[in-house]
Amino acid sequence: MTWLVELYATQPFWVWLAIGVLLLAVEAMFSTEWLLWPAVAAGIVAVMTAAGLEPGAAWEVAIFAALTVVATLLSRRLAGRVNPIGPDVNDREIRLIGQRARVVEPFVNGRGRVFVTGAEWSAELVGAPPGPGQDVLVERVSGSCLTVRAD
Repeated sequence: MTWLVELYATQPFWVWLAIGVLLLAVEAMFSTEWLLWPAVAAGIVAVMTAAGLEPGAAWEVAIFAALTVVATLLSRRLAGRVNPIGPDVNDREIRLIGQRARVVEPFVNGRGRVFVTGAEWSAELVGAPPGPGQDVLVERVSGSCLTVRAD
């Protein structure tokens, strides 16, 4: 551990850069969206120390923490504007709600098939049955079955 203290004393840039790269690698592996901003904050502190601004370990950790909190809060606010459905852009089911789907198989006994966002889904119908080729609106997702209503 003394080698790390010595490295930090002589080259804090490399320590902060390693922290940032490690956080970014974990973020890339798990896609949590939570570790991206600490990685960016560590990168900013690394650049700050490379530029010769070395306020000391305690201040650098404080700057890192403050940048992490600010960046995370700003990103959540921006994500809410850009993606009003929710912050999890990987949740395909949530993104389907409210989408228009095209009927590809007629509904028989309230069940049929629809095409939405590049894929065909089985669907349950609420309301009057539409004809093939007509649009329906996705109201709910339950596993691999959509609940739709005529548009």
